Amino acid sequence: MATLSEDTPRIYEQSEDAVFGEIPIIASDIVYAGAAVGDSSGNGRPLAGGDAFMGFATEKTDNASGSAGDKRIKLRSKGYVKLVVTGVASEDDYDATVYASDDNTFTLTASGASSIGKVHRWISSTTCIVYFEGESHRSL
Repeated sequence: MATLSEDTPRIYEQSEDAVFGEIPIIASDIVYAGAAVGDSSGNGRPLAGGDAFMGFATEKTDNASGSAGDKRIKLRSKGYVKLVVTGVASEDDYDATVYASDDNTFTLTASGASSIGKVHRWISSTTCIVYFEGESHRSL
């Protein structure tokens, strides 16, 4: 997959421990709904491999003409999300670490990517439910 160029709402499973929040956006960028969001010096952006994962954008934030922090990205930073994950093949992938190499590409390969969570349940082919936690919600 490639980085998002339009809103791509995610399908989430209901969870009592879902967490929502906000992070200021970087200058001159757009984060689309459904994008994995990364941290860039305290501001959010479409995730780039190696960023600290902050969560998934719940709506589009257009700051294409703005300065850093002019707007805030609304996030779902903890919960269960349905994703296509390259490398997932069966129930045997339960608890495998899931990584993101950009805001819309998910894989079991760690190289050059950001950890976002774990395979919670395999559905079919490469589709699964991933338990995810933004960096600020992870255990020490």
